Amino acid sequence: MTERDTIARELANIEQGMRELEIRYEQYFAGVEKREPIKDREKLAQQLRRFVNRRITQTDLRFKSQNLATRFHSYSGYWDRILRLIDEGRYSRQKAPAQPSTGAASPEPEKDEADAVYRQLLAARTACKIGGTVPSRLQVAAFLEQQKNKLREKFGNREVEFLVTTTDGKPKIKARAKR
Repeated sequence: MTERDTIARELANIEQGMRELEIRYEQYFAGVEKREPIKDREKLAQQLRRFVNRRITQTDLRFKSQNLATRFHSYSGYWDRILRLIDEGRYSRQKAPAQPSTGAASPEPEKDEADAVYRQLLAARTACKIGGTVPSRLQVAAFLEQQKNKLREKFGNREVEFLVTTTDGKPKIKARAKR
C-alpha cells in the first residue's frame, strides 16, 4: 500500500469520525445524549494534529486535510458557544414534545402547510416533466421541520414560510424566516 493510499484512508476515517461527532453533539444539545462526547472530540483533535505536522506532497490530500482541520475548528467554536449558552442558562433545547403514539411515527409540521407545499412540489415536478420516484408527503414534512429548526436556531422563534421555486428546470423548496 502506498503512502498516498494510507493518507487517503486516514483522512476518510477522520471525515467519518467528524460526521459521527457532529451527530453526537446534536444529540447532546437536543437532550437525547446525557453526556457531552468529550473523549470522541479529543480523539478526533489528536488525529487531526498528526496531519498538521505532516508534510503531504499530494495537493488534493493536503487540501482535504486542511479542509477537515478547518471544519473541525469551526465546529469546535460552534460547540463551545452552545456549551457556554447552556452553562449560562440561555440555550433552550429544541426537544419535540412527547406525543401519544398513533401507530405511525411521523414528524408533523402544520398539516395544512406541509400538504400545500407537497402539492406545489408535485405540480412543479409535473410542470418540469421530472420522472422518477416522487418524495413522500412524510419526507417533505420531515424536510420542512428540519428547515424550520435550522432557521429557528439561526433567527430565533420567527415564523417560517416555504416556497416551491423552479431553478434550472428543477423544483426546490425554499425556506425563509418571515419578517
